[in-house]
Amino acid sequence: MFESLSLLSLQQYWWLIVSLLGALLVFLMFVQGGQTLIYTLGKTEDERALLVNLLGRKWELTFTTLVTFGGAFFASFPLFYSTSFGGAYWVWMAILFAFVIQAVSYEYRRRPGNFLGQGTFEIFLFLNGFLGTLLIGTAVATFFTGSGFSVNKMNLLDLTSGNMPVISEWKGMAHGLEAALNPINLSLGLAVFFLARVLAILYFMNRLGHAAIMERLKKQLLYNAVPFLVFFLAFAGWLLLSKGFAVDPNTGIVSMEPYKYLHNLIALPAVAVIFVLGVVAVLLGIFRSLTCFEKCHTKGIWLSGTGTVLTVWALLMLAGLNHTAYYPSTWDLQSSLTIENSSSSHYTLTAMSYVSLLVPFVLAYIWYVWRAIDNKKITTEELKSESHVY
Repeated sequence: MFESLSLLSLQQYWWLIVSLLGALLVFLMFVQGGQTLIYTLGKTEDERALLVNLLGRKWELTFTTLVTFGGAFFASFPLFYSTSFGGAYWVWMAILFAFVIQAVSYEYRRRPGNFLGQGTFEIFLFLNGFLGTLLIGTAVATFFTGSGFSVNKMNLLDLTSGNMPVISEWKGMAHGLEAALNPINLSLGLAVFFLARVLAILYFMNRLGHAAIMERLKKQLLYNAVPFLVFFLAFAGWLLLSKGFAVDPNTGIVSMEPYKYLHNLIALPAVAVIFVLGVVAVLLGIFRSLTCFEKCHTKGIWLSGTGTVLTVWALLMLAGLNHTAYYPSTWDLQSSLTIENSSSSHYTLTAMSYVSLLVPFVLAYIWYVWRAIDNKKITTEELKSESHVY
């Protein structure tokens, strides 16, 4: 079946899959958003324990999706992996550090003999929530703004220098951290941060059985929804009005094209529909939770969560489809990475495509586990009867 597809078709297929995994990751980062709200919503030790344990039931899904996303990206587009992870290693090391301290915090927060103290691990959870969302959002924004690197595959043949041949060379001294100084990148990073908090609040509304915390949730939803909209609309407006990195399909030459991503939306009507539906669903989930708190607030996470997946999926598709450089170089335009010049071979992509047929079964299993864990709302009384708490 997949053997009959052209290399370009397989590259597009895998870009769709990688983009979908990235979209699912952004949705699941509501766990990170919730970690930044532990002290805002929890005023007592019991309330904070309730929030931490509710999030603790889901944190592994986020971490697993992050690893799956990175693995799929590496296998399908290895040149991106070597260029970004090999050059912008400080930003990726910061992201990795943030997720490592998250795993440690959930396991050791209430562990007997914890010499660092419970509060230390709660600070770690906050750092994971803040840095994880901000840095991942900033890194994704470079798909549209570009990074300072050069790529020369001929370096593999240069054995005269005595050094290990390196295809990609990073030009920035900060090795990726400079991306956070770009206001466009920062706007998307902050949009992801506040979106994660909004989704966390909607999730708490859906799963908590605690009257005092529920009273605080609606106010916090408004406080976080407003900055999310400001930063997201600022990034979306810039994206649709800015120049983009266009690739000539015949020569492979990269050039700057005015309104490139707006042109992509017009040229890819299915993606445009997904984007619009996603944005509307996110806003509708927030609006309904604010205006009919008593009757329909518990459903907001599913509406806004689905909208998040659709919106991010559409944005990532805009970055790589329709002859667009998905990882552009601001140092040397012709070093920009596209799905054509950075992918694995036809054989590798074909073999991986058969494995991808298992993805629906994996998603079904995740959904089953999710529903089994969340079969009823969590309460303080239930938490006290649990044999294992975070």
